[in-house]
Amino acid sequence: MPLAAGAQSVYPTIGKLVTVDAKFSELLAPDAKVEVIASGFVWSEGPVWVKEGGYLLFSDVPENTIYRWTEKEGLSVFLKPSGYTGLGHYSDERGSNGLTIDPQGRLIACEHGDRRVSAMPLNRMGGKQTLADNYQGKRFNSPNDVVALSDGSYFFTDPPYGLPEGQFDQKNREVDVYGVYRISPPQADGSRKVTLVVSDLQRPNGVALSPDEKTLYVAQSNEDAFLMAYDIRSDGTLGKGRIFFDGRPLLKQGLTGGFDGLKTDRSGNVWSTGPGGLVVVSPQGKLLGRIEMGVATANCAWGDDGTTLYITADMYVCRVRTRVKGF
Repeated sequence: MPLAAGAQSVYPTIGKLVTVDAKFSELLAPDAKVEVIASGFVWSEGPVWVKEGGYLLFSDVPENTIYRWTEKEGLSVFLKPSGYTGLGHYSDERGSNGLTIDPQGRLIACEHGDRRVSAMPLNRMGGKQTLADNYQGKRFNSPNDVVALSDGSYFFTDPPYGLPEGQFDQKNREVDVYGVYRISPPQADGSRKVTLVVSDLQRPNGVALSPDEKTLYVAQSNEDAFLMAYDIRSDGTLGKGRIFFDGRPLLKQGLTGGFDGLKTDRSGNVWSTGPGGLVVVSPQGKLLGRIEMGVATANCAWGDDGTTLYITADMYVCRVRTRVKGF
C-alpha cells in the first residue's frame, strides 16, 4: 500500500514557486512550501475535499481505487473497485478519475472502465446511481473530469484515455467525438437529459467553473496546450469557445506536461495543472505565476478551510497553503 506521512508536524517538500506577476504574492506567500502528504501511487488524480467529515478523497486511476486521507488518521482505502466493476483486465487506466461533491453532498465520479458518471451518497447508506453512461444510445469513451452546478446539472469531459489498447482508433469507441457533455437537472419523471455541448476539441480534459457559474473552463490536454472558456447560457447551452490561456509558449520554453485538472478561487483566478506543474492565471487570462512540481501533475482541489490547495502529481499527493479561498 502507498505510504502516508501521517500526523507528522513536518512533511517532505517538492517543487518551487516561480513569480511572473507581482500579484502572485497576494495568492501565495513567496516562501510557501509544497508538502508531500502521501506517495507511492501509480497515477494519482481527481482530489476532492469532503467538508462533512473533513477528509480528502482522490483516485489512483490504474489501481482502480479511491483513497481517503486525513491529517490525523493518514491514508486508507475508501473504495475499490472505483471505476471498473467488470471481470478481467480492461485497460491500464480503468479506475475512477475526476471526483467532485455535488450540492446534495454526493460523491460524483468519472469512471473510466464502466464508462459512466456516477453519484454515491456519503451521508447515508446506499450504493451508486448512474447519472449518465451513454449519448444517444452509444457508450461514452471514458468520462474524465466533472463539475457540479448549483442548479443540479453537471458538465463532464469524455476523452479516450481510459479505453483499452487501441484507444485512438474506432475499435473500442462508440461515440465519434471526444466531447464535453451536460447532464441536466432531474426532469419531471426523474430522468436526466444528456447533451453534447462541445464537439470540436481533440482532447478535452479538466473542467472548472467561474465563481458566478457563468463561465466553463475546459483544459485541452494534447500537444495543442491551452485552456478554453465558454459562456454558460441560461438554458445550459454554451456560447462559442475562446482560448482563455495559451500554454504553447511555455512548452517552447522547454517546460513539459499538458493541461489536465483545474480549479478556480473566489476571485476568479484559475489554478490549473499544465506545463511544468501548475499555472495560476488571472480572470483576464494573464499568467501570474507557476508552481514547478518536478513531476507530471494531474489535478488539484481546495480543502481544509478553503485556503489549502491539494495537488495530485504522478506518484504524490501534495498540498500548499495559499492566501486565497477556493471556489
